[in-house]
Amino acid sequence: MTRRIRDVMSPAVVAVEPMTTVARAARLMREEDIGDVLVTYDRDLFGVLTDRDIVLRGVADGRDPDDTTVGSVCTPPPVVTLEPDDTTDYAAELMRRHAVRRLPVVEHGGVPVGVVTLGDLAATDDPHSALADISEAPPDH
Repeated sequence: MTRRIRDVMSPAVVAVEPMTTVARAARLMREEDIGDVLVTYDRDLFGVLTDRDIVLRGVADGRDPDDTTVGSVCTPPPVVTLEPDDTTDYAAELMRRHAVRRLPVVEHGGVPVGVVTLGDLAATDDPHSALADISEAPPDH
C-alpha cells in the first residue's frame, strides 16, 4: 500500500556539522542507537555519515577518528533525498536505483526533517515480514 513519506519516516533528525570529529559522531550514533547521522551546515543538508562510511573511508584508510572530520568521510553532495509528500513507492525506487538503505527527508530546499529507512518501508508494506520484525526489534547490546 502506497503511503506518504511523512507517515512512515522517523522525524527525529540527528545531525552534526562537517567539522565534527568522526569519534564524536560515532559516540552519538551509539548513544542514539542509529546507523547514520545527517551532516548539516547552516541547517541545510551537506551529506550523510553512515557507520559504513566510518569504516570504509576512515578506519580502513588508517585515519585517526579523533582528528578526522565527518565532512571528509561522509557521503558528499549530491545526496539523494525525499520530500515529506513523496510516496513510499518512490522511496523504494530511489533506494533500489542508488543502492542505499536510508534516505534523508528534506523540505524548504534542503532542511532535514526526517529519515526513512528500508525497515520503515518494510514495516509499512508488510508488518509481518522478516525485515519488518528485525527493524522493529529492540537493539541487541
